[in-house]
Amino acid sequence: MIRFDQVSVTYQDAAAPALRGVDLTVDEGELVLVVGPSGTGKSTLLGTVSGLVPHFTGGTLHGRVTVAGRDTRDHRPRELADVVGTVGQDPLAHFVTDTVEDELAYGMESLGLPADTMRRRVEETLDLLGLAELRDRPIATLSGGQMQRVAIGSVLTTHPRVLVLDEPTSALDPAAAEEVLAVLQRLVHDLGTTVLLAEHRLERVVQYADRVLLLPAPGAAPVLGDPAEVMALSPVHPPVVALGRLAGWTPPPLSVRDARRRASGLRERLAPLAPPPARGPSGTPPLAEVSSLSVHRGRVPVLQDVDLTVRPGETVALMGRNGAGKSTLLNTLVGVHEPARGRVRLGGAAGVVPHRTKPSELLRHAGLVPQDPRDLLYADTVAAECAAADRDTGAEPGTCRALVSALLPDVPDTTHPRDLSEGQRLVLALAVVLSAAPPLLLLDEPTRGLDYAAKERLTGVLRSLAGDGHAIVLATHDVELAAELAHRVVVLADGEVVADGPSAEVVTSSPAFAPQVAKVLSPQPWLTVGQVRTALEEAGERG
Repeated sequence: MIRFDQVSVTYQDAAAPALRGVDLTVDEGELVLVVGPSGTGKSTLLGTVSGLVPHFTGGTLHGRVTVAGRDTRDHRPRELADVVGTVGQDPLAHFVTDTVEDELAYGMESLGLPADTMRRRVEETLDLLGLAELRDRPIATLSGGQMQRVAIGSVLTTHPRVLVLDEPTSALDPAAAEEVLAVLQRLVHDLGTTVLLAEHRLERVVQYADRVLLLPAPGAAPVLGDPAEVMALSPVHPPVVALGRLAGWTPPPLSVRDARRRASGLRERLAPLAPPPARGPSGTPPLAEVSSLSVHRGRVPVLQDVDLTVRPGETVALMGRNGAGKSTLLNTLVGVHEPARGRVRLGGAAGVVPHRTKPSELLRHAGLVPQDPRDLLYADTVAAECAAADRDTGAEPGTCRALVSALLPDVPDTTHPRDLSEGQRLVLALAVVLSAAPPLLLLDEPTRGLDYAAKERLTGVLRSLAGDGHAIVLATHDVELAAELAHRVVVLADGEVVADGPSAEVVTSSPAFAPQVAKVLSPQPWLTVGQVRTALEEAGERG
């Protein structure tokens, strides 16, 4: 169905090809997962299939890519639209219409499908992706995860023979991600659809792949093979694979079920041991206090009677379904929304009320990295963006750039922010906010688009900030991040707090929010591979 024949792609002014020596075939009805560290060319490879590379992105394509017999060098994206459906990392860039139902129908209208066919497929897709309640909603009012599902649905309605998906579950809560992956499985197995999918959250998808395509390093030759064999050597891999490597299981497990079957010996070794106790926040006055907070969008309540206190040194993870109110709560903390009822105060009794405070003054109390980092980025280059951040915040020159380098090495100063990947833009926006060193740091989906190495570096920076007394509140669907970093987890549902407690208690009590290690080693209290590794090493030293 898809044939890569010695494909390389080089962008203008680039020192080396973004993609080199890809020579492989993807069969009809196959789900191929594309993995690799950030910057290895995953998005470029996907773009060559849809024709976006080079017709839209520019650059030079050497070799040939054919899809259903069509050479993408000779066929522009619109001439492949009846065969290839594409959803990129940024759903906002995908939308053409204003409402959910219109967006689902747009692609079919472009192909000239009959009205009765369009109506039937819209209804099928609304049901498949759990969008029926949103059919009349303006797209601008949707959460990031809801937008992601609409973007996927707008592609599914055209019934393409090939689906190309770049980070399709990155903005989805665990339950919604499972729904989307179940739909993809159904398309592959029942309809013979070919799926080419790039995803950083491998814990969600690797067990569903027929084959894995690894791009190990920029310009390096790709490796295509059986998922377990590729995961055994891949520099990026999910926690269950890391646990298998630590325990010496060969081949490594790809799913929690497989790992549990092999984990009895590891559980015996861990039985007399215990994870280190989590270091809680100090007893100092809170940096943020939310009491009986209600926020409305028009007449619709988005948050209802929310109470939240965050102290210096504390990291709090906000979790819950897409549309539960997590982003609204973060935005209320920086004054974007005015409470309909209740109060919000930053900085203790002598602090400020966010919606009544000037932004320049508010930044001394709290800084928000939004779900769409482009909201913070205005300059033409990374260097200019960082220089402006240092000036605006009064930081030492070079502060912002040093943060970018620490989190994501090898990003050139001259790169335009719009040319960065989703994860790279997020890191730049994070560095801009961190330049001001706000006491309260708010992050909305901070690991979206980040590979495991970049996520580990981000975790180290955030842990260091908490150790220095900063408070951190992050809205996330990344259960592994919450297990690794958060002291507390607050779960929202329909705008209300339904759980608030220590991470180990809250995440392990919910199958949806439990990390892979907790599921494998349950009922023992382990959450992360790092905890297990440290305990085994210390036990070995004592023994």
